[in-house]
Amino acid sequence: MSMKKSDLDKHLARKIGGRMKAAGVPDRFAQGAAESVDRREQRRLDAAAGLVPFACKLPADLAATLRERAASHKGGMNGLVAGLLKKALG
Repeated sequence: MSMKKSDLDKHLARKIGGRMKAAGVPDRFAQGAAESVDRREQRRLDAAAGLVPFACKLPADLAATLRERAASHKGGMNGLVAGLLKKALG
């Protein structure tokens, strides 16, 4: 049984769409993705370093102040909060 021209076009579009999904992201858009560590590996590295995830809720103005200070801190947000907690609890 022959197919109509519009059916052939739809079938071709599905094939092309499938190839595009399977192709993945070109290197030029994912530069640096090879250097980054996946989440599982990052969790393993953090656990080996003795780091534990810790979440809490803060007022918005305090969080904004922390973000501003973390931008200039060499350890980022994690280093800044760790230093502030050590200083406050020490």
